[in-house]
Amino acid sequence: MTFSGEPATSLGLLLLAVCCQAASGLPLLLSRGSSLAQRAGVALMVTASVAGCAGALGAVFFPVTGTWLLPAGLPFGGLEMGVDALSALFLLPIFIVTGCCAVYGAGYWPVARHPEHGGKLAFFLGLLSAALTVVLVARSTMLFLMGWEVMALAAYFALTTEDEKHEVREAGVLYLITAHLGALALFATFSLLNAATGAYLFPAPGSLSAAGPMATAIFLTALFGFGMKAGVMPLHIWLPSAHANAPSHVSAILSGVVLKTGIYGMMRVFCAFADPPLWWGALVLVLGCISAVLGVAYAIGQHDLKRLLAYHSIENIGIILMGIGMALIGANQGWEALVALGVAGALLHVVNHALFKALLFLSAGSVIHATGTREIDLLGGVARRLPRTALFFLVGAVAICGLPPLNGFVSELMIYLGAFNSIEAAVGLGPSLPALAAPVLALVGGLAVACFVKVYGVVFLGAPRAAEHEAGHEAGAGMLVPMGVLAACCALIGLAPGGLVPVLNGALRGYGATPELQQGIASLVPFGWISIIGAGLILLLALLWVFFARGATRLPVPVAPTWGCGYLRPTPRMQYTASSFGAILVGWFALLLRPERHREEVRGLFPGRASHESHLPETVLEKGYLPFLEYLFEKAQPVRRLQHGKLNIYIFYTFVTLVLLLAITSGQ
Repeated sequence: MTFSGEPATSLGLLLLAVCCQAASGLPLLLSRGSSLAQRAGVALMVTASVAGCAGALGAVFFPVTGTWLLPAGLPFGGLEMGVDALSALFLLPIFIVTGCCAVYGAGYWPVARHPEHGGKLAFFLGLLSAALTVVLVARSTMLFLMGWEVMALAAYFALTTEDEKHEVREAGVLYLITAHLGALALFATFSLLNAATGAYLFPAPGSLSAAGPMATAIFLTALFGFGMKAGVMPLHIWLPSAHANAPSHVSAILSGVVLKTGIYGMMRVFCAFADPPLWWGALVLVLGCISAVLGVAYAIGQHDLKRLLAYHSIENIGIILMGIGMALIGANQGWEALVALGVAGALLHVVNHALFKALLFLSAGSVIHATGTREIDLLGGVARRLPRTALFFLVGAVAICGLPPLNGFVSELMIYLGAFNSIEAAVGLGPSLPALAAPVLALVGGLAVACFVKVYGVVFLGAPRAAEHEAGHEAGAGMLVPMGVLAACCALIGLAPGGLVPVLNGALRGYGATPELQQGIASLVPFGWISIIGAGLILLLALLWVFFARGATRLPVPVAPTWGCGYLRPTPRMQYTASSFGAILVGWFALLLRPERHREEVRGLFPGRASHESHLPETVLEKGYLPFLEYLFEKAQPVRRLQHGKLNIYIFYTFVTLVLLLAITSGQ
């Protein structure tokens, strides 16, 4: 290994973290079924998180330009690694979330109860965490692709832990297909970057011109390849089933940090262009608006708790893309404030979403662990048995809805401010597009509140709807402590967002913003007022709670049956269900969502059983991709005759292809 520039201590800590992450699954592989081995693996993951957070913060506060070069003896050169403030901002949530999920997993998925799956899950979870870190520290595009492919395969095996279930296998196959399609697009992206720069390295910010077909091809292939991983609609088809069928702490990592590697890749490639055309930003902004609105609309119609959370990931990826689109439009128009607000808002939402979405998935996992189901309509009254889980889920719900005083409010406010800034400065239709973000964010926020009122009310309040799924006991400390850490991070960022100004300024520097903007983000966002308003809101809520609690102690507490609305024998089935609560909102988007309803009507003087069921299909996959693929399958019948299953024939095909390629290249 050789050094280019000053070797960074922070990079050394990050490489130590990679080694600990990759080794964390080995104890259980060597000693199957051992609880002690599982605890040793958790200790390695926690060590990696501590070392990784220290290395990431070191890269922010003590930046260096040094890189490490590992000679590989390959045609595309050595494998170069480095870390800057932009990488560091993405690394922080990776280490926080993976460390919390490792601790949580020991209680949620104890190897003593799952000896057949424990070793596999621990090994691939550690390998996934290590690959995520490698992707973020890679400076050569080939090392990035190596880490990217290891990440895809490790995520597949972690996702398909319960591979004896048919729906899990289907989700895994769909994920693997889309992961490789995205990777093929990235091969094209990096080949084009090599043609433009002459090196297999990420270009420096602002070093390339966006003029010409080469730049357009780089932009489109990067948007497709990274958008597939990020779950941008309509490239999101793998995401709902994968998040729903994975173990809950794996779902937290998939949603919290794996999706963000797609965002990181987009930002790393897009910032290399000094003069992006207006349509680049407009396309990204529109895709963000579509993902945000339809993501939350699909979420409202879901009956599966984890699938609902998965669609909210699409919604929040849309919010992040809106910030990136605003920044690209700002770069085209020369509006430095819009660039700063768009980039900083998107980056802060990357961190915020990782925290509150991981918290929500872990809380949902606690509910599933206690009740044995993730079907919303079979739950109810869970808060009585799981009060701490209910509190943590409520914290995550308030954060994801973008409400003060939690962290989601801060990043969405920054994107709002960017939209309002563009309204003042824009002249013409194209430059006015960032103003579209304001009403879209307002719509998405309102729908998100409605969705989580539904979820919290149906799952945690009311009475249990099915005796076999009545909530059991509260989760143990090993599961509650990680949820508490994530909830505390959400509250800390919401109450003291000014503490992240150095991190955001450093990330703006890594993105290529001007020195003035790197020091000016605090002047564009009222961080002080956010802290004051948040603290005041908490104080007000505390005073109201004390007031009503004292008043309640002086009132008589009569005991009476719940009013049954005129029915003599009310049952839990008379409560709101997930379908009935969201029926009106789903109806608003029925043209796009295409809900399916199945009814048995009441008929005759002495009617029999009547029922009503509703189902929201994955419209893009079931109504779009699958019919198109079936059409291609039928039309490709003549081509499939070339598949003889004979090795000598395939060698001949390869020989003919090589001869043709040599003939083409020698003629140039």
